[in-house]
Amino acid sequence: MAIMPLFRHYRHILKLSAVYPCVEQLHHSFYSHAKQNLGAVGKSNTRSTSCGVYNHNVKISRLGSSGRVKEARKLFDEMSQRDSVSYASMITVYLKNNDLPRAETLFRELPDRNIVAESAMIDGYVKAGRVDEARKIFDEMAERNVYSWTSLISGYFKTGQVDEGCRLFDRMPVKNVVSWTTVVLGYAQNGLIEQARNVFNQMPERNDFAWTALIKSYVDHGQIDEAFNLFHEMPQRNQYSWNIMILGCLNAKRIHAAIQLFNVMPQKNAVSWTTMVMGLARNKMTKLAREYFDQMPNKDIAAWNAMITAYIDEGIMAEDTELFDLMPQRNIVTWNAMIDGYARNGPEGEALKQLILMLQSRFKPNETTITSVLISCKGMLELMQAHALAIRLGVEHETLLTNALVTMYSRIGDVDSASLAFEYQKFKDVVSWTAMILAYSNHGYGYHVLPVFARMLRSGIKPDEITFVGILSACSHVGLVEKGQKLFYSMSHVYGFKPRAEHYSCLVDILGRAGQMEEAMRIVNEMPPNECDSAVLGALLGACKLHGDVRMADEIGVRLIELEPTSCGGYVLLANVYAAGGEWGEFAQGRR
Repeated sequence: MAIMPLFRHYRHILKLSAVYPCVEQLHHSFYSHAKQNLGAVGKSNTRSTSCGVYNHNVKISRLGSSGRVKEARKLFDEMSQRDSVSYASMITVYLKNNDLPRAETLFRELPDRNIVAESAMIDGYVKAGRVDEARKIFDEMAERNVYSWTSLISGYFKTGQVDEGCRLFDRMPVKNVVSWTTVVLGYAQNGLIEQARNVFNQMPERNDFAWTALIKSYVDHGQIDEAFNLFHEMPQRNQYSWNIMILGCLNAKRIHAAIQLFNVMPQKNAVSWTTMVMGLARNKMTKLAREYFDQMPNKDIAAWNAMITAYIDEGIMAEDTELFDLMPQRNIVTWNAMIDGYARNGPEGEALKQLILMLQSRFKPNETTITSVLISCKGMLELMQAHALAIRLGVEHETLLTNALVTMYSRIGDVDSASLAFEYQKFKDVVSWTAMILAYSNHGYGYHVLPVFARMLRSGIKPDEITFVGILSACSHVGLVEKGQKLFYSMSHVYGFKPRAEHYSCLVDILGRAGQMEEAMRIVNEMPPNECDSAVLGALLGACKLHGDVRMADEIGVRLIELEPTSCGGYVLLANVYAAGGEWGEFAQGRR
């Protein structure tokens, strides 16, 4: 299991903790404000309505705050009298617990709209990405507060409507630090770092969230020096800003800078330590990562998993197993890493044994687990056992797993089973289609490839470079010269990627097999020099042998030998061309 999935996972944690607090502060402030407004309105209502309504409204809010939505709704339904605050309270409860549909229904039933309910609905629509509906409520509001303005501005930035977000911000009558920070963050999220910095510079006051958001935007766009400058200007650095800078340095492979920052960081938390361990491991500095890991005061499971993955990536299974045995607790990531490690590094059969241990430890395997086991299978019996387990666990339809099934059945030569697994697959991605194309292409079913490719295009999936290796190889094997040429040129003209050496090798093979030797030679001479490798020249030399073209073989053979002077492959190929052409003197010289 590569370290990148783990690293990205932890990076996601940092992203949430470092950037979104300013938005969370907006939500927290909004709900606190709502509570105050509800309380104030409720207290005034006590002059005209019974004390019971006010008390019920407060209780509904409290139940919602603790996630007891059904109880809150039951209390709401049982109220003999309700006021606008009752509706606003229940709407806010639904939104706070991510139930927008019920909030919408109740909002439509609201007898008299109020600023709290309207602001809550704007916030709910923004979170759901339905900014147009949020704007409709905003435009209909009799009065607006800073929270309704800021929430809608945030929505425009989140949906990429930067200009509209800016226009709304400019119209905002009263701005607070959260409003300013929302715009800084909005520009940064849309990759407009310069504009984010300009707004940041105009802020009358700056909080930690604004500083951190801008620092992180520089880090995310690889502008580490700018991030450093801003970090040093920050009047009071928090753990978020320190952790982001350390992570940015590790991402940019500035290891020494990351170590220096970590060493002078005044208060390190679990995220700080784990960031160092994961970052060093990702940079293949396993020994140093282990030193930091051993120094960690409180090792979290992400750090353990990072070290285990680092050892697996280096193939050091003895250290990996020792660390695994020391773990106080494990999760699905740990087990998947171990099984993947044994699948990749051996010994044979150990991945399956590890799976049995996982089951005995009462962990339920997922599609990632079974995929790793599938990759380790060497024969039909093992593969069928793993496939049966996938069916038993109910994960046989998962795309990752079915892709592995197609690949593994193809690897052992069972193309029919590969085809069945492919057709049984519910959701096919580019890897699925490519795996089936390669299975047919590699096992002599060339005429099956183009119909599968046509289905792939009809399904809306765009092919990648590997897909074209299988397609062009199939065209070569079945002699589809014109079709192969058209497909080759469509790579750049239609799909926008440059052909690589393996694609040129297939095209040369297509032309060479068809006897179009001069055209094949033209392709070799005109292709980018860095792509002209031994496979391309070898394909043309093989065609020379097939058609007895000794003259061209002389030229290509020399180029191949110059390209790889220490390899005997070029000499053997050239000698075989001489032999096929009856040039026995040249053959003897070539063999020598």
